[in-house]
Amino acid sequence: MTESDVELSHGMHVVHDGPREGPPMLLIHGSGASGSTWNPMIPALAAHHHVIRVDLPGCGQSPPVVSYDVPGQAGRVAALLDDLGLGQVATVGHSSGGYVATALAEGRPDLVRSIALVSTGPSLDALLPQPAILRLLLGPPFGPLLWSIRSDAMIRSGIRATTARPVDVPDDLVAGVRDTTYRAFRAVSRRNIAYVNERSVPERLAALNVPVLVVFGDADPRWEPSSAHRYEAVPNSQVEVLPGVGHVPLLEAPEATSSLLLAFTATDADIPPATSGL
Repeated sequence: MTESDVELSHGMHVVHDGPREGPPMLLIHGSGASGSTWNPMIPALAAHHHVIRVDLPGCGQSPPVVSYDVPGQAGRVAALLDDLGLGQVATVGHSSGGYVATALAEGRPDLVRSIALVSTGPSLDALLPQPAILRLLLGPPFGPLLWSIRSDAMIRSGIRATTARPVDVPDDLVAGVRDTTYRAFRAVSRRNIAYVNERSVPERLAALNVPVLVVFGDADPRWEPSSAHRYEAVPNSQVEVLPGVGHVPLLEAPEATSSLLLAFTATDADIPPATSGL
């Protein structure tokens, strides 16, 4: 692991890895997780980039907020990037973190050099029936009670239910999930659904002039794996499918996922700046 700098900015726990003079890369986690989700990939990414990881509000070590709507989340991230003065960044989102990444590019294209989406469902009709343990943990009537008494073993089981390969779930990732409240998780989930219901992710990306990488596991148990190919309709997009990988390539195939991200970001250096949408 590289040496990290930690700060609290705009209500978000923020971790910096890698050389500050390196090309910036922003990592946005999915629902109920935290920036710790990216830990297995940080050494490879931070060898080439100034990596910025956020815990979105209400998740991990970031305090809750009143509203979790996706454009609002993106606005907080934009304010952080403005403060850092990094210019355009390579933006990467895992799962629903891809919605925040997309909303950031919609509202502030001047801040986004490229977008990489890892296991980000394109639209709700691609959502598969969820594993039983997730239905128990996340939905009424038992969800609120189980959430409050869940053990580390239960959290690990919930994460592993979304993978296709055996994975080690490190303690800091478990802690990040534990620190997320049930109320915040449910609010975030509702706002994510509203965002995708309004317009699909490929439709949103097609309206933007930004390079797009999509990484999907061909054994994803949360989203229909073949739905990854819907992103091929997006101009300047690249779709990569990882064999035998589920919903969390960050844990299941960190080397392959890091290699795809590094190759992708190495090709976007000459993209001209866009004009702000705000």
